[in-house]
Amino acid sequence: MKAWKKIIAMIALVASLGLICYTVLIGWGGGHRGSAENITLGLDLAGGVSITYRAVGDISSQDLSDTVYKMQRRLGNYDGAQVYSEGTDRVTIEIPGADDAEAVLEELGKPGSLYFILQYAEDGKTANYEYGKYKNADGKDAYGWHLTRSIEDLQKDGSIVLTGEDIKACEGVYQGEQGSTKEPVVAFDLTPDGKEKFKVATGKAVKPTKHWSIGVYYDGEFVSVPTVTNQITDGSGVINGMDSIDEAKNVASYIRIGALPVELEEISSKVVGATLGQEAIHTSVIAGLIGFALLFIFMIAYYRIPGIAANIALVVYTGAMLLILNVFDLTLTLPGIAGIVLSVGMAVDANVIIFARIREDLAAGMSVRGAIKSGFKKSLSAIIDGNVTTLIAAIVLGIIGTGPVRGFAVTLGIGIVLSMLTSLLVSRWVLLLLYNLGCRKQSLYGKAKEVRTLHVVAKRKIFFSISGLLIATGIAFMVVNGTNGKGIFNFDLEFSGGTSANITFNEEYSLEEVESKIIPLIKEATGSKTVQQQQVKGNNTIVFKTQMLDTEQRAALNAVLEDKFGIDTTDSDKVSYENISATVSSEMRRDAIIAIIVATVCMLIYIAIRFRDMKFATSAILALVHDVLFVLGYYAISRTSVGNTFIACILTIVGYSINATIVIFDRIRENMKVMQKESLAEVVNASITSTLSRSINTSLTTFIMVLILFILGVSSIREFAAPIMVGIVVGAYSSVCISGALWFSMKKASYKRALKKAEQ
Repeated sequence: MKAWKKIIAMIALVASLGLICYTVLIGWGGGHRGSAENITLGLDLAGGVSITYRAVGDISSQDLSDTVYKMQRRLGNYDGAQVYSEGTDRVTIEIPGADDAEAVLEELGKPGSLYFILQYAEDGKTANYEYGKYKNADGKDAYGWHLTRSIEDLQKDGSIVLTGEDIKACEGVYQGEQGSTKEPVVAFDLTPDGKEKFKVATGKAVKPTKHWSIGVYYDGEFVSVPTVTNQITDGSGVINGMDSIDEAKNVASYIRIGALPVELEEISSKVVGATLGQEAIHTSVIAGLIGFALLFIFMIAYYRIPGIAANIALVVYTGAMLLILNVFDLTLTLPGIAGIVLSVGMAVDANVIIFARIREDLAAGMSVRGAIKSGFKKSLSAIIDGNVTTLIAAIVLGIIGTGPVRGFAVTLGIGIVLSMLTSLLVSRWVLLLLYNLGCRKQSLYGKAKEVRTLHVVAKRKIFFSISGLLIATGIAFMVVNGTNGKGIFNFDLEFSGGTSANITFNEEYSLEEVESKIIPLIKEATGSKTVQQQQVKGNNTIVFKTQMLDTEQRAALNAVLEDKFGIDTTDSDKVSYENISATVSSEMRRDAIIAIIVATVCMLIYIAIRFRDMKFATSAILALVHDVLFVLGYYAISRTSVGNTFIACILTIVGYSINATIVIFDRIRENMKVMQKESLAEVVNASITSTLSRSINTSLTTFIMVLILFILGVSSIREFAAPIMVGIVVGAYSSVCISGALWFSMKKASYKRALKKAEQ
């Protein structure tokens, strides 16, 4: 490379890094666009809006449960939104990152009754609604579409053709042929019953010369009055005439919320503070920075010049991730952070795989430049297979999952794409640039050292026995916990529900004061191991969520409030209690399980196709199950709380496990082509040995980052970090001692079956 080209390349590198750092730390313009501080944080990290609805009329527990679930689906566009029931007739939603309750209410709409109404009655002359002046619900003059007959009369003569029960799905979208101007419309799908009703109604509406309209009437007013242009027979239709996509989305929002199984009315809305507190966020950021610093030091100390390239690529990765979170206004929660942790681990892993290959080629006598190019080429299949497999899981989890599962999937999916781009493109460009700038000595890159071959295959029965014994111990603890009435796991409020105590204090307390002074007293008085808090902005009210409190526990808490804080607990405006449901409902758990199963099947299919051997796929899934069972055993033995982050932890371990296993299998696949004279056991042992440094270094770097979080973080962060550390250790163990040995056992068994069949 010519001298002037080197100078330009170096300037471009420094300028790019400077631009990334400036954007992340300071941002652009008055609003500091692109900066880390502008990222929308979830309710657990930064607070948001809490809205409580009450059901109109008597409803069953099943109707309330269905309403909670439909509200959860309704809030799918809000990252990290939570929904739970309070008492027997209330539903509370909590939306992170929002600071204007009125704006949220306006966007959500009021969950009232929904009707699709024919323009005329059965006689074809009597209008059911008309356009003009009328008195609204407040008795004031208004102008627009309004009913001319009562809802009861419309129901009697069949003028109401659809209700919320008939709506299957609805959204505001653009419609139009490619290359033409796209029109904003409301697209909806109906249930089988709704399809038949709408077929009859639209057939009736198009018979007159001047087609009738079918008005969409929601919560006492018309939100749209579209004219029927043709009979709709397939149960899918569109409403056009929208002025903008925002109007289309708002109308769709009214229709969706009107399709809830019960009618709801809003009784309160408030802005609440973070559940973790500013100190927790501050210490977590410091922990993350320390973790990255230690990672950078390790990469340079061990890999030298390639380590510098990897660190620069990680800086680019981090900047790009923060920028995407900013640009697309994605809400970052603890499960989302778990997705980032996994993708950072995979970004480091990709570089470790590449650098290990470079060292192997240098040891084989290749030149530095040749080893760099060869290392990237040879690593490509392992990196792509590992990342694509995890990306498939992220896509499936994002589509099927809800709540924390979706938050995890979004950041993981973005992170995987970025990790592949930075490791395969940025690392390569920087490494070649450093080489061209004069870093050409082989000593600056290191050489692979001779490592004694690990005889894992010969000792596989020992490893299988150790794993079986430890997994059995974990299962035994689950059984004992269950039979003793403690529950298989220590389910947190998100899974088990509890009691919500709304307490208005006589003075204002900071989050740190609440955590250090008030929560310990509540734990002591009630015996509740878990206490979550949310401050209501604008007054001295704090909402405490605890395990289910009986009458005696509530009385004990009231005594503390009176004695320590001088609160009149007989005043319901000062102190009130409500039993609340789990925020992770049974339906959400079901969705999470289904999403994991579908993702696992998709990964299995991909591995089977890529490796052209179902035994690779089967053993990879078995190794994955092995790692998850270990971590579940840890939860059962340690009684670590199983809450929202539990799902994210398990998903992180699933992604980490499958990636580690694929690296081993990729090397086995490669060695089977070049070691055709050696036995199958020797091929497996050689493959495990040659990837040992990768297994150790990737696990070590990721473990260090999570360990710092565990040491410096608050209790909720530690409960999030500890299981991931266990998963990292178990993943490293299974990738070296279990996955390859499993594949060998299956392969050997298939050989025996084939030989036995041939002899017959």
